[in-house]
Amino acid sequence: MSFDSKAFLNTLSTKPGVYKMYDAEGVLLYVGKAKNLKNRVSSYFTSKGLNAKTVALVSRIDSIETLITSSETEALLLEHNLIKAERPPYNILLKDDKSYPYIFLSGHEFPLLTLRRGKKDKQGKYYGPYPSSSAVRESISFLQRLFKLRNCEDSYFNNRSRPCLQYQIGRCSGPCVGLISEQDYATDLSHAEMFLQGKNRVLISDLQSEMDRHAANLEYEQAAKVRDQIQHLRKVQEQQDIDSEQGNVDVVAVHIEQAICAIHLSVVRHGRMLGSKSYFPKFNMEESEAESISAFIGQFYLSLNHEIPDEVILSHEVADASLLAAALGEKRNKKVRVSHQVRSGRLGWLRLAQNNAAEAVRIRMQDRMQLADRYLALKADLGLSFVPMRMECFDISHSHGEATVASCVVFDQNGPLKSDYRRFNIKGEIASDDYGAMRQALTRRYKKIAEGAKKPDLLLIDGGKGQVGVAEAVLKELNIQDVPILGVSKGVTRKPGLETLIMDGVSFQLEADSPGLHLIQHIRDEAHRFAITSNRYQVSKARRKSSLEGIPGVGPKRRRELIRFFGDAVQVQSASAIEIAKVPGISKHLAQEIYNALHEQ
Repeated sequence: MSFDSKAFLNTLSTKPGVYKMYDAEGVLLYVGKAKNLKNRVSSYFTSKGLNAKTVALVSRIDSIETLITSSETEALLLEHNLIKAERPPYNILLKDDKSYPYIFLSGHEFPLLTLRRGKKDKQGKYYGPYPSSSAVRESISFLQRLFKLRNCEDSYFNNRSRPCLQYQIGRCSGPCVGLISEQDYATDLSHAEMFLQGKNRVLISDLQSEMDRHAANLEYEQAAKVRDQIQHLRKVQEQQDIDSEQGNVDVVAVHIEQAICAIHLSVVRHGRMLGSKSYFPKFNMEESEAESISAFIGQFYLSLNHEIPDEVILSHEVADASLLAAALGEKRNKKVRVSHQVRSGRLGWLRLAQNNAAEAVRIRMQDRMQLADRYLALKADLGLSFVPMRMECFDISHSHGEATVASCVVFDQNGPLKSDYRRFNIKGEIASDDYGAMRQALTRRYKKIAEGAKKPDLLLIDGGKGQVGVAEAVLKELNIQDVPILGVSKGVTRKPGLETLIMDGVSFQLEADSPGLHLIQHIRDEAHRFAITSNRYQVSKARRKSSLEGIPGVGPKRRRELIRFFGDAVQVQSASAIEIAKVPGISKHLAQEIYNALHEQ
C-alpha cells in the first residue's frame, strides 16, 4: 500500500517542528526541520522541481512522523540530536565525530605540557581547540624546543632521580631533579602561554628586553639562548600570513564537484591560525553548497558538541543564517555571529579555506579515478564477469603464538571502508595454528551473513593454498556461494611485485606494474598493518597487566601493600612464602596461595 500523502498533509500543523520519514520496514530514512511543517513536508510531494535523489527518497516513504516544537530554533536543535542518534541514510552525515584536541597545561608547580581530548575535567589551562592532533603535536614540539617545558605525566615526574632523555636532547629543562628553579620555569611557562594566546609581538618584545639585560650583565650564553628563541618566533610569525592578534573564529568553506562534497574548516584563535581540516560528508540528496554548509554547521556544532567560537564565517550565504546563529548562541550561552560577507583579514582566512576545499575535492577526484582504473584492471586480470565493489581481506598475526589476532579489512568503490573493519581475537588451543585461526575468524565473520550481514564480492586471503583451502571449506560449510576467493602469497623472494596469486586452484602472477596487482597489494598490506597493530595492542595490554592480578584474595589494597613492601611485582615473585607473609595484612595461608599462584604462571 502506497503512502497517501494527500490525506497525511491534511492533518499536518503549520507550527514549527521536526519530521521523520520511514520506509515500509520502519527504517528511518530522513530527518528534517521546518518553520511550517505543512508547507515544508508538502514540498516533497509536488510534481515539479525535485531532483532525482529526492524523488528516490519520496518513492520509499511509507510513513511520516512529526514532532511539534515551540520555536524553529528548538526544531533545529532537535533535528541534529536525532541525526546524531539515528544517522538516517538520506541526511548529510559526518564520519569524523572525534572531539577537538587541546594543548593542556596542568596545575602542577612545574606544569605539564601535553595533548588532551574530551571533557575539561583536569585542573589546569586548555588552549585551542586545534582541528587535528597533528597540529597539537606540532605546536607542542615547537614549545618544547623553545621553552623546554616538561611533557611527562606526574607519576613519572615524581619518581625521577636523574634527568631523562628529553633533557639530554634539549627538550626539557629538568625540573624533576631541580635543574631549573620554579621561578625560571614559571618565566618559560608565561612565555609559552603568550605564544599560545597569539601575543607573538608582545612576547618578542619581552624576549628582546631579556636578551639586552643578559648582554648588559655579560651573560652572553643566556643572551644567545634568548636570541635563538626570538629567531624561531619570528620565523613562525612570518609563516602566519594573516595574523591580526584578535578574533576567535571558525572559517567554513564548501566545494562540490562531480558529486564530491568537501567542507574545509579553519580554526583561528586570538587571530592565529591553529590549523585546518577537510571533511567529506556523506552526500545523498544532491544538496546545493548552501544546503550542505548549513547542514554541516548544525551537525558539527549542535550534534557533535564541538567548541563554538565567537564567529563562524561561511563561504556561501545560507537562508537560515539567523536561525543557526540563534541556535549556536543558545547552545553556547553567548552570542555567536554567522557571517558570509567579510573584509580585510577575515576575507583572507575565507579565501584560504575556499582554496583548500577546492584542492581537497581535486585530490579526492584524482584518487577516485585511479581507484576506478585499478578496479577495472583487477576485473580483467582475474577474469571476473563483474567489477568487485566490496572486497574483504583476512590476515593472521601473533607473537610466537601469543595474542593471536585475525584482521578483516574492507574496500569499496571509495577505497578502505574503515567503519567495516573487524578484528578477531583467536581463542583456544588453535591460537598458535594459522589454519585453525583463519578458520575461526572466517566462520565468525561469515556466519553473520545469514543474519543479514553484507556479503563480499571478492574474498582475499593473505596466504597460500592451505589458507585458501580453509576459506573454501568454511564458505562451503556455511552454504555461501558466488564469492570468489583469491589467495595472495608473497612468493619465495617475498618481494613486492612477485606475489603468487591463487584462484580456483590455479597459481599465477601478474605483471609488477599492473594496476590490478597494485590494488591487491594495497588491500593485503592494509590487512597486514591492521593485524599487526591489533596484535601489538593485545601484547602490550598483557604486558601491562600485573602478575598479581587475578590471584584469589588479593585485591587492589593487598596488591598495593605487596608492591610497597617489595618494590615491584618482580621482587614479589622472587620472594618466598615466608617473606610474603611479613607484608601487613597477608596471612601465612594467603602468602602460600600467592606464592603458588605466582609460580604456576
